[in-house]
Amino acid sequence: MNTSPSPLADLARSGKPIGVGIIGLGAQGSWAERSHLPALRAVPGYELRALSTSSQQSAELSGRKHGVPRAFGTAAELAACDEVDLVVVAVKVPHHRELVETALSAGKSVLCEWPLGNGLAEAEEMARLARGHAVPTAVGLQARSHPALAHLRDLVADGYVGEVLSTTVVGSGGAWGPTVGPGDHYVLDAANGATLLTIPFSHALDGLASVLGEPEELRIGLASRRTAAVDTESGRAVPMTAPDQVVASGRLPGGAVVTFHYRGGMSRGTNFRWEINGTEGDLVVTAPVGHPQLSPLTLEGGRGASTGLAPLPVPESYVRVPGLDPRTDAPAYAVAHAYRQFLDDLREGTSAVPDFAHGAARHRGIATALTGA
Repeated sequence: MNTSPSPLADLARSGKPIGVGIIGLGAQGSWAERSHLPALRAVPGYELRALSTSSQQSAELSGRKHGVPRAFGTAAELAACDEVDLVVVAVKVPHHRELVETALSAGKSVLCEWPLGNGLAEAEEMARLARGHAVPTAVGLQARSHPALAHLRDLVADGYVGEVLSTTVVGSGGAWGPTVGPGDHYVLDAANGATLLTIPFSHALDGLASVLGEPEELRIGLASRRTAAVDTESGRAVPMTAPDQVVASGRLPGGAVVTFHYRGGMSRGTNFRWEINGTEGDLVVTAPVGHPQLSPLTLEGGRGASTGLAPLPVPESYVRVPGLDPRTDAPAYAVAHAYRQFLDDLREGTSAVPDFAHGAARHRGIATALTGA
């Protein structure tokens, strides 16, 4: 995060709430409604003051439903609102760049959902613009903020597994399988930038890097085993150009081996399992689907003379947002902890929450790993 002095940091230190405006907070089950809305309401220090959607009519409907006082039909109006200090961009990936530019041009700090841009070039341009405006930014790579991963990070650092020998992640994307909902067709088109690679795999990669360090010599391979999915409502086949298989391998700092396999759809077996194997023990994270950024996470471990795994509950000291339940509120849980950490970053000058520069670097690392350069 940009930790240089800023009006937003001054506001956070003053104890007054940060006024938030969400672009994309709809009234019919949007991602912002399931995650950002409950997250913001659970974290003291923020006040949701405005929203915008694709039309004034739909914005007013959403404003009434969610009790948000200011509803705008355009993002430009929201960004210009004096009551808004932080703009949250929570819309489909192809619209991120334009809306981020609108908010930055209005002098506002921005939190943009991941992927930051529709490809590396867009992400790098947004990072450049953010540097030019010298405002704090954040990107929605919230898995690293989940209390379970924070606890996991400390367990590894404290020597629970000894020296890390290898780590393996297997995950299912949920989407990119045999069927697709009528409102989810856009994720099947690789041109839209919302793919198995850019969403669940990338969230898992970023979470892993926050615990074990950035993988080196990473190589990523893609395959398309399915080329269409059946619409669950119409029964029609919808073309799928986004790959439904992602495999990756590399080495961690120190030489440990890292491997990933992500596949589209859901498995009757394992849908998310992350093992960390070391000289003295093993740690395992599991979830019902391969999206650690929005799933309830279970942590287990075994070491020394133990021959099996035992639950490792997350200590209360890691839970910074006690008003949310890690299972029933799973889509909002890591998001809320990222918002809480963002406040700490603003107040203390730290940089635990990924900013646009981090997001562009994550895009760059993935692009490099794909080309094998």
